[in-house]
Amino acid sequence: MIVVGRWVCRTKLSGFLSAEASVKHACFQSHRAASIMAEEAKKLAAYAAVDTHVQNNQVVGVGSGSTIVYAVDRLADRVRQEKLNIICVPTSFQARQLILQHGLTLSDLDRHPELDVAIDGADEVDDDLTLIKGGGGCLTQEKIVAGCAKHFVVIADFRKDSKALGEQWKKGIPIEVIPMAYVPVSRMIARRFGGEVNLRMAVSKAGPVVTDNSNFILDWKFEQAQNWKEVNMAIKMIPGVVETGLFVGMAERAYFGMEDGSVKTRNTTVH
Repeated sequence: MIVVGRWVCRTKLSGFLSAEASVKHACFQSHRAASIMAEEAKKLAAYAAVDTHVQNNQVVGVGSGSTIVYAVDRLADRVRQEKLNIICVPTSFQARQLILQHGLTLSDLDRHPELDVAIDGADEVDDDLTLIKGGGGCLTQEKIVAGCAKHFVVIADFRKDSKALGEQWKKGIPIEVIPMAYVPVSRMIARRFGGEVNLRMAVSKAGPVVTDNSNFILDWKFEQAQNWKEVNMAIKMIPGVVETGLFVGMAERAYFGMEDGSVKTRNTTVH
C-alpha cells in the first residue's frame, strides 16, 4: 500500500507539474504572440509616417527607441529605391548608430539647425497629443531636435495610446537632472506635485543611469492628472533640472499601429 501510495502521489505530482508546465507554455506563447503583434504594429506606424512625411531634399530628425528602428529601415529603403537626397539628424547615440549602419547621410544641428520633419516614438500619447518620453533616457536631445523641426510626428504601437497620461505608462515621467541636484529636485517635485520621485538605476552596471549628456534621470510617478503645460514649465524652473519628458503642444500627428493591422492617426491643431 505504501508503494502504491507513493506511486499514486508521484502520479498526481507528475500530473500537476505537467499541468503547470502547460499553463506556463500557454502563457509564454500568448506573451510571444502579443510581442510579435506589438512589433508588427510598430512597423506599420513607422512605415506610414515615413511614407507620408518624408520627401526628397529634406533634413529629417531621427528619434530614439525600438519603434524608430523600423522608421530608419523604411527611410533607408526609400532612399535606395527612390534615390532620395535625405540628411538625418540624430537624437541620441543609438539614433546616430542606426543612421550610420543604414548608410544614410549623418548631420547635426550645427550644420542643419532647421529640420523639415522629426519622427520619434513615445512612451505614452494622450488625447491632446501630450507625450511622455524618456523611457530610453534620451528626452533632452529628443526634445531639442523636435523643437527644431517644422513638423514633429510620433510613431507608436497600440499600447501607447491613452485618453490621459498614466493610463498605460506606469513608470512615471522622466526628468533629466544635473547629478548634484537630484536629491533637492526630487524633494521639491514631490512636495509641490505629490507622488513619488525615484532616481533611475542602471540594470547592467552599478549605480544610476547616465544620459548621453552625463546627467541623471528621475522618474516621477504622479498621483493624478495635472495641467501638464503648467507642470512642465514649473518643473523646468527648478534649479538643476535640465529637461522633462513631458512634450506638450509639440507633436502635430501621431501614428498608432493597431492589433488588426490598421494604422490609426491622431492630429492636433496645437503646434
